[in-house]
Amino acid sequence: MNLVPLIQLSRGGIPECLHLGAIAVVNRHGTITAQVGDAHWRSFTRSTLKALQALPFMEADGPQQFGFGSEHIALMCASHNGEDTHVAVARDMLAKAGQGVPSLRCGCHVPLKFSTLEQQPPEGAVFDASYNNCSGKHAGFVAHCVQQSYTLDNYIDPGHPLQQAIRRDVARAVGLTENDLAMGIDGCSAPNYAMPLWRLAYGYARLASGGQDAEFGPSFAQLSEAMTQHPNLVSGTGRNDLAFMQAGRGDWVSKVGADGVQVVGSKSRGEAFAIKIIDANKPALFAASVEVMEQLGWLDDAQREALKPWRAQPIINARGLLVGERTPIFNLQTP
Repeated sequence: MNLVPLIQLSRGGIPECLHLGAIAVVNRHGTITAQVGDAHWRSFTRSTLKALQALPFMEADGPQQFGFGSEHIALMCASHNGEDTHVAVARDMLAKAGQGVPSLRCGCHVPLKFSTLEQQPPEGAVFDASYNNCSGKHAGFVAHCVQQSYTLDNYIDPGHPLQQAIRRDVARAVGLTENDLAMGIDGCSAPNYAMPLWRLAYGYARLASGGQDAEFGPSFAQLSEAMTQHPNLVSGTGRNDLAFMQAGRGDWVSKVGADGVQVVGSKSRGEAFAIKIIDANKPALFAASVEVMEQLGWLDDAQREALKPWRAQPIINARGLLVGERTPIFNLQTP
């Protein structure tokens, strides 16, 4: 692995922490236009894959058949906070498909809103699978199974027709064969795929290009438009994807994944970048992402100000003293 230092933390002028990773910038034609480290490094895509996992449903006109609006499509791409609006949309998707929460196979966890906002759940609170950050993706899975008359009990099994269709379309979207996709199981129990970092960026460059894509144009147009129309549904209060897409003013399609993965595509530029931070440090990941936007020339002054909380920042202690700094230490290189 050719991993390079991306973000450095220093204290008293002495380097204290170093976050290594790789970055790939790719256009919608599949050309690597810039990189840091190994753009071919194979990494699991985690939740950045969700928009591509929705392709079989989109290609089968699922949203039209079930009356899904853009908010439902956005939630299929989401790693949401489990706020009231997220749960309501997920349950509405299931109802439109004639199903209920028990059909979900994603499991249940405490909603992300509590850890994001540094709050404790109310005493005695009970949560079901609709609060899972992946419930929108799984509600889309359920709807597709209903549409295609597939069994629901095992829809997360790799051999299930749904998962086979997802593997096929993911491979097509990133320009690989199905055998090129290494499989693992994600936190929500569904199959997830590892691929070269630049291939993930390529998939998002195509996604952001929407109707310009010759193969998945209508589906990509609906998915990318839904994500930028409803960034609050894709993530939630206090989350980076919400902040990134709001700052992008409808141009940036942003999706974070667990364990240090981030992808952002630009509709107007027909390009995207993918980052993997090897130690999964979130502040470093977000700071590196904003620095990539800066170096690519994506940011104007208003966007710089909006993204200031997410970029490399001075480190302030509990008394308000400046004790260190977080600094980007990479430069994008042309291959």
